[in-house]
Amino acid sequence: MMVAVSIGAVTVPLSDVWQIVLHHVSGGGATEDPALDQIVWSFRAPRVVLAALVGAGLAVSGAVLQAVVSNPLADPTVLGFSSGASLGAVLVIVMAGGATLGGLGVSAAAFLGALAAGVLVFTLGRRRGRMAPTRLVLAGVAIGYVFISATSFLQLQATPNELRTVMFWMLGSVAGAQWSQLPTISAVVISTTIVLSLFGRRLNVLLAGDESATALGVDVNRLRTVLLVLSSLLTGTTIAVAGGVGFVGLMIPHLVRLTVGADHRKLLPLTALLGAVYLVVVDLLSRTLDRPNELPLGILTALLGAPFFIWLLRRNKGMDTT
Repeated sequence: MMVAVSIGAVTVPLSDVWQIVLHHVSGGGATEDPALDQIVWSFRAPRVVLAALVGAGLAVSGAVLQAVVSNPLADPTVLGFSSGASLGAVLVIVMAGGATLGGLGVSAAAFLGALAAGVLVFTLGRRRGRMAPTRLVLAGVAIGYVFISATSFLQLQATPNELRTVMFWMLGSVAGAQWSQLPTISAVVISTTIVLSLFGRRLNVLLAGDESATALGVDVNRLRTVLLVLSSLLTGTTIAVAGGVGFVGLMIPHLVRLTVGADHRKLLPLTALLGAVYLVVVDLLSRTLDRPNELPLGILTALLGAPFFIWLLRRNKGMDTT
C-alpha cells in the first residue's frame, strides 16, 4: 500500500511517504511541504485504503457465496448482486440527484438492490425445496441482465451531469476517494469479515451438502439467509463507493483455496488480505499504464478475470454433470 501511494504521475520517495503518513497518524497535521503532503495524504492515501477495503469486501463476499451455493462460479457479479446494487445506486442518482430517495441514500439503495437480487436468485434457484447450483448461476445471469436493462433505461432518463456520475457505477473507480468515506466502509468490511470468519466451521459443514449439514445440527435455511444478508451488505457497500468492479470475488477465493485449502476458518481472512492487495495493485495499474490518463478498474479486472473464468470452466469437469 505504501508503494502504491508513492507511485503516480509524481513519484514520491517511500521515505517521504512514511514520514507524511506517520506525521498525520500521530496528529501532527500538514507537513512542511504542502504540495507533497496533499498528493500523499489527501489524494493517494485514501484512494489506496479504499481500494484495499473494496477488494477485501468483494473477495470475502465471493468466497461465502461459493460455499453457500456449492458452486465455484459464484461471485457477486455472476449471481447478479453487483447488478442489483448498481441499479439501486443509479436509481438514487437519476431520480434524486444523488441525494436521497424515499429516505435512502446511494449506499442504502445499493445495499437493498444487492439484497433484492439475492432474494430473487435464491428463489429462482430452488428446485423441490433444495438449492440447485446450475440453476442458481443461470438465475443469477438472468436477474443480472434484467437489472442491467433497468439501469440502461435509467441512463436514458439522466441529464448529462447525472450520466457522468452513472458511468462511475458502470466502470468502477476509486479515484474520488475521500477520508470522510472510509469510516463507514471500514466498519462494514472489517466487522462483516470478522463475523463471517466466525461462521467458518459451519461453512465447512455446508460444503458437505444440505443433508449432512442438517444431520450435524445446522439450520441450513437460516444459515443461508444470514450469509445472504451479510454478503449483500458487503457487496452493496463496496459497490456504493467503487462502482462495478467485477471478478474479484471469483478469482481471489480460488487462488487462496489453491494455496491453503477449503477450510473457511483460514480461507476467509486470507481471502480478505489477498483481495485487498489485488485491488490496490489493479488500481495502481489503472493510473500508471496510460499516464496521465486513468483506466477504469472494471476494464482491468475484467481483462484479468474473464480468462480466469474460462480456465475455471475448463478445469472443473464436474460442472458438466450438475
